[in-house]
Amino acid sequence: MAEKGLDVLLKERRVFEPSKELVENSNVKRWMDKHGIKDYDELLERAKDLDWFWGEVAKELEWHKPWKKVLEWKPPYAKWFVGGKINIAYNAVDRHMKTPTKDKVAYIWEGEPGDVRKLTYTELYEEVNKLVNALKSFGIKKGDRVGIYLPMIPELPIAMLACAKMGAIHSVVFSGFSAKALRERVNDAEAKLLITCDGSYRRGKVVPTKKNADEALEEAPTVKKVIVVKRTGEKVPMKEGRDLWWGEVTKDQPTTADSEPTDSEDILYILYTSGTTGKSKGVIHVHGGYAVGTYQTLKWVFDLKDDDVWWCAADIGWVTGHSYIVYAPLIAGVTSVMYEGAPAYPDPDRWWSIVEKYGVTVFYTSPTSIRAHMKLGEQWPQKHGLSSLRLLGTVGEPINPEAWIWYYKHIGNERCQIMDTWWQTESGTFCISPLPITPLKPGSATKPLPGFSADVFDEKGKPLTGAGGSLVQLTPWPAMLRGLYKDPKRYQETYWSKFPNYYLTGDMARKDEDGYFWVQGRADDVLNVAGHRIGNSEVESALVSHKKVAEAAVIGKPHEIKGESITAFVVLKAGAEPSEELRAELREHVGKEIGKIARPDEVLFVGDVPKTRSGKIMRRVIKAVVTGKLVGDISTLRNPEAVQEIGKAK
Repeated sequence: MAEKGLDVLLKERRVFEPSKELVENSNVKRWMDKHGIKDYDELLERAKDLDWFWGEVAKELEWHKPWKKVLEWKPPYAKWFVGGKINIAYNAVDRHMKTPTKDKVAYIWEGEPGDVRKLTYTELYEEVNKLVNALKSFGIKKGDRVGIYLPMIPELPIAMLACAKMGAIHSVVFSGFSAKALRERVNDAEAKLLITCDGSYRRGKVVPTKKNADEALEEAPTVKKVIVVKRTGEKVPMKEGRDLWWGEVTKDQPTTADSEPTDSEDILYILYTSGTTGKSKGVIHVHGGYAVGTYQTLKWVFDLKDDDVWWCAADIGWVTGHSYIVYAPLIAGVTSVMYEGAPAYPDPDRWWSIVEKYGVTVFYTSPTSIRAHMKLGEQWPQKHGLSSLRLLGTVGEPINPEAWIWYYKHIGNERCQIMDTWWQTESGTFCISPLPITPLKPGSATKPLPGFSADVFDEKGKPLTGAGGSLVQLTPWPAMLRGLYKDPKRYQETYWSKFPNYYLTGDMARKDEDGYFWVQGRADDVLNVAGHRIGNSEVESALVSHKKVAEAAVIGKPHEIKGESITAFVVLKAGAEPSEELRAELREHVGKEIGKIARPDEVLFVGDVPKTRSGKIMRRVIKAVVTGKLVGDISTLRNPEAVQEIGKAK
């Protein structure tokens, strides 16, 4: 279908209904039938009984000791499956050794240069155990913190699982982060050991991972040992008495090890937020509730079956990778694809070649990545047969309808439902999302999942329908964060002080007349123009709906009359040229889509906009450049060179 076809689909604003076959064969429908539930509305009603619902889900996992109580809720702290003993790594790997899953491929891994490794569940089990025994030989024990600074290679999930199996607490730091960012996180966690590698590949170049780690450890006194994976073969300095090669410390270790029967509320990991504003927050997740929540949401939302090939095209350095590349897929016993490198290297069709090569059936990525592929053009996915795909998903930020339709048309061939998931590092799992049985509205994450409850509040804490307000969670959920590491005061103030007893997400949203949620972005990313509160993402979405626009970033500048004026940085699609005519056309287009009050005062054309490694647009950085303030550390950005371009934009 030509571009005109996309325009038609957008203007229809139709609801996309799931196929009857998809509904009837879905995991959620089977679960409903098993429990005598006749329809989705009844399921949502029954799931309000949190003890019953989550108790039933938790029975699908293996527990070393059964729980005495499903939920103990003393705001702002929840305890789930109280008194129960469980180990998430045992559920992810060990229990499969008793079933035919042991011979199934757990990971199909492809490196950026094209090298491939396939690990069965048995091979994964043995590699995890060898590392467990190596870590124990270095004195690592239950409760100790282990830093992990690795790229997307199989040793990353192996390291996480080994820590979890022995009851140690892992803290993964995204391998694209700077030495400074690594040092801050390692020191805050007081890690005793760091696992890293010599280097990795990104866009055909070698990333000096070990060099960054060495720089970070110059001022990290708690780290006594460093295990180094040999990935690129680059010659790197090895500090005597501290640094040891992964292959050497694991090669003679036994391939069996016992799983530590951890308490349901024992800490599994600490994951630090990116720290774009102020000190990073060390989000705490635990074994029990996190295992139950991630497993159930993945199995239901993406309807994973035994023969599926699942690809979550995120990085394990973020919560998306923790939950939906490592723990949930392995607990579910499915085959996952892992890819090391850049999505469009060496050619723009790299992702689509991987989908075709391995027969990926369910694919999950970010709106930023989708828009990047839109900019490259639909001719690239058209080079490959994508008929294996049956479900698609998005994560990380609100998806604008234009990108949703492009994804639906050019990747899903107008037959794959799109699971638009809303969740956070803090939530651990999807919270608001469609299921395969849910009618879809492009751009909406639809409704809270069974067992979750959310609403939109005004500033006084009253529910809103139709207007934008604060997105809140009304009830606790199993995979929710258990606090911020060593900072209970900040936990209370950040999430629970504005609306006592209700979790403040920090996102803005609106709820329509059908109860569908439309997430608008972060609360601090809201423009105030002449008293009108306008979401940055709403203006960006309107701009991207123009046929010549690939991406947009919108910020507010101080204005003596209006409070703020709107400045838009626009990335054009291939073949489109900047001009004064197009600038005026885009302003009017926004006025038509949202209203005249939302028209940008300035439209500036750029080749790219600054983004985090997870693909989120860094409006804070853009605003600092535009207003002449200190930009701060930009070493953790995916594309720091875009910052200079913002300053020169015309």
